[in-house]
Amino acid sequence: MTKSTEQTLNLLSNTPCLYSSIALAISVAITPQVIAKQYTAQDSSRIEHVTVHGQQTAHKDLLGSAENLLKKQGVDFSQAGGISALPILNGMMGDRIKILIDGSDITASCANHMNPPLSYVSANQISSALVVAGVSPVSAGGDNIAGVIKISSLNPIFANSDTVTWHSGNVAAGYRSTSDAFLAGVNATLASKELSVSYQGSFEDANSYTDGHGDKVLDTLYQSQNHALTAAWQDDSQQIAIKLTHQHIPYQGFANQYMDMTNNDSYGALARYQLQLDNEGLFTSQVNWHSVEHEMGFFTDEKIGMMPMETTGKDYSYQLHWLLPISSDSTLLIGQEYYVYQLDDTWPAINGSTMMGPNDYININDGKRQRAALYGEWQQTLNRRWWLSAGVRYEYVSTSTGEVQPYNTMSMMGMTNVNATAANEFNDLYRKRNDNIIDVTLLARYQLSDTEVIELGLARKSRAPNLYERYSWGQSTMATTMIGWYGDANGYIGNPDLSAETAHTLSAAYKLVQDDLAFSATAWYSTIKDYIDADVVGHFNKTTMANTRRNILQFANVDATLFGARIDAEYQLAENSSGKWLMVANVSATHGERNDSNEPLYQIKPLQTELALQQERGGWQNSISWQWVASKDRVDSQRLENSTDCYSRLNLSSSIQWQDVTMTIAVNNLLDDYYQLPLGGVSVAQYKADSSNGFEPIAGAGRSLELNVSYAF
Repeated sequence: MTKSTEQTLNLLSNTPCLYSSIALAISVAITPQVIAKQYTAQDSSRIEHVTVHGQQTAHKDLLGSAENLLKKQGVDFSQAGGISALPILNGMMGDRIKILIDGSDITASCANHMNPPLSYVSANQISSALVVAGVSPVSAGGDNIAGVIKISSLNPIFANSDTVTWHSGNVAAGYRSTSDAFLAGVNATLASKELSVSYQGSFEDANSYTDGHGDKVLDTLYQSQNHALTAAWQDDSQQIAIKLTHQHIPYQGFANQYMDMTNNDSYGALARYQLQLDNEGLFTSQVNWHSVEHEMGFFTDEKIGMMPMETTGKDYSYQLHWLLPISSDSTLLIGQEYYVYQLDDTWPAINGSTMMGPNDYININDGKRQRAALYGEWQQTLNRRWWLSAGVRYEYVSTSTGEVQPYNTMSMMGMTNVNATAANEFNDLYRKRNDNIIDVTLLARYQLSDTEVIELGLARKSRAPNLYERYSWGQSTMATTMIGWYGDANGYIGNPDLSAETAHTLSAAYKLVQDDLAFSATAWYSTIKDYIDADVVGHFNKTTMANTRRNILQFANVDATLFGARIDAEYQLAENSSGKWLMVANVSATHGERNDSNEPLYQIKPLQTELALQQERGGWQNSISWQWVASKDRVDSQRLENSTDCYSRLNLSSSIQWQDVTMTIAVNNLLDDYYQLPLGGVSVAQYKADSSNGFEPIAGAGRSLELNVSYAF
């Protein structure tokens, strides 16, 4: 590989920002278990084809959720439970992002999205992570407008031995002082040339954390465990892998929701077959199953109440992918995929309750969402400078649900039973809805010089509404406040007539790598037709104070515009007897608004910067970083979004590796500054404990001493 190509590859894969659409387009069709062949340039009209992978996480001392890993790649998060934060890309969160765990599409089976896809995988299970915002290639996945997060944990390891023997293992433990959290992880592998068997497990237990004032941030405690067992077989041309997973969460607090998670049990199975074709292509087939039983209620005196909710969700899917080299300079990707999601959401009656009984409240009854997809994607190296990719993806999405029922049909104190009326109207509807989605992407890369690259992307991407957006039918204050994953304490009503969202996105990036400098700048612009926002249809207030007023909203299609930019830079200051010294900096900003009113969209991150000084010497790494976040003053008035003040944090970390032991010590928020999370929503738990200050933003964590120790064997 030439020096210039190596520099470009490092630029694409190592810059601490979102992975480019180009990089993902090259690599996304190739699963981590099979490395595509690299074709050597033979004349001046060709350049080398390179396979760019995402961030590899070979260090199994990583503990906790995937959140910290993905933050390093530029993903923002909306505060939720300790392991259930919702990722945000390009100012958009939730189902607008396609999150694939080992190629499997897992749906959040909760009216509050308490069990999003990323909550089912822990950091020590992840072998690689790919993130692309906005212009993602059609082969990366459909039914999204914000981008793709592709997590790989199915990565069979084989050995040179003819018999199955011990290959490798790792145990890790960690502690976080601000929440008195204990974390543990274990990985173990047996392998031969043909067989591989591995186990990955994790455990995490945390109390509610404290803020910069030393006060407890109520209802942020949780406990979880994850288990994964993988078996694989291979020969010279094919591989079969099977993975079984189980998760158990006995409790998880959600400070910005009216209820908590009181149990979450899930089981999953995945089978993948790969075949190297005679023409140096690759065929991959996969089937997936995931089932979850989810319960909500109250488990701690930090937020009390009495109301159970039970949800059952099942995901079934298969994917067929072909990678077909047309020539040494061009490749064709073809895929066919099918997904089925089933949901039942019931709120059991409470014995002796007049309002919540005598019947079970049926929120979603036999809900179903089906997707059938077909795509084709062409990639072509035109010459030494230009690389192009173009793709088209078609999806047919169908949603349906059965009849529902309220707790009762009685009127209270002469008032109309709005839920009984709403249930009758909903049951009289023809509830099946169909959407035809067409995605088109065009990606281009131009190499200005041996050290400079320009990337351009243009895409039309679409997403159909989820089951809760379409079929949440209740209209009372109690019923509506059980719906919504925004953490804003408002209530939401579904809309069966919602249209699919369609985004047209343009992105551009410039990247430079020189001897001591790596620099990248990315900008993007999206116009979204039928963006699923919400309109105010009512309000409620449980006190006489203005700051405790909340709105009832109904999901509605509007047109919206979002745009933003990010700059990343890394400069090597020196390399001497004291080691290598690096300065790393980034700055990012996002803007989003409704076109009809120029009203700001909800949960748009304010300007953010980070500056870090890093030192590396042998197995010893040290870092001091300063993060500054601007005031959030552009807020969504319909959702009564709070503004937040600007803040900064100083963080220290030091890691040393000695033989097979790795130890990390870090102090986050060294100065114990108090700040409020601009994307965290409001603290319902604090409001319930003391309503005198109304609904306040959730406070961030105060000073935290963090220790990690891992041993590889």
